Amino acid sequence: MKILVAYATRHGATAGIADRIAAVLSESGRPGEARPVEEVTSIDGYDAVVLGGAAYMLHWLKPAVKFARKHRAALASRPVWLFSSGPLGTDLVDKDGEDVLLSTRPKEFDELTELLHPRGEQVFFGAYDPDAKPIGLGECFVRHMPAAQNTMPTGDFRDWAAIDSWARGIAGAIGVDDGHPEST
Repeated sequence: MKILVAYATRHGATAGIADRIAAVLSESGRPGEARPVEEVTSIDGYDAVVLGGAAYMLHWLKPAVKFARKHRAALASRPVWLFSSGPLGTDLVDKDGEDVLLSTRPKEFDELTELLHPRGEQVFFGAYDPDAKPIGLGECFVRHMPAAQNTMPTGDFRDWAAIDSWARGIAGAIGVDDGHPEST
């Protein structure tokens, strides 16, 4: 049983989450391999897939969506889990009383749920380094707006215990001996 942890990242925080998921899967006896979606041409040889991407303004990065659409038939034929990273800070509830991890679910997850029938999905907190070089026109524009200065929490907010727990849940949902999912 070999598991692909494919991901799309902009500044590396999502890559770190994917690497951690792959490591926990491997430690649990289910070999995991983390790879950027841009480097994956086929999912042949993988028995299950965990697909992740960073989310900005409630949208998953386009390379992750493109990967899911391109490989939808192969993904739909094996166990799949989706994850997203992006919300910043440590508050679990926003100013309106909404669960941050639910309210920041990428809009594309509705389409992908219909296409891929994932066994689970999860949103994780991300990281933000204001000194990192901006990528893309939107980031460049926002960085130069005086009103945007100091509006985003800075730091690494990834909850490694939550990531580890979620990855162990995936490992537990996949059968070791026959490569078929265990009933849950």
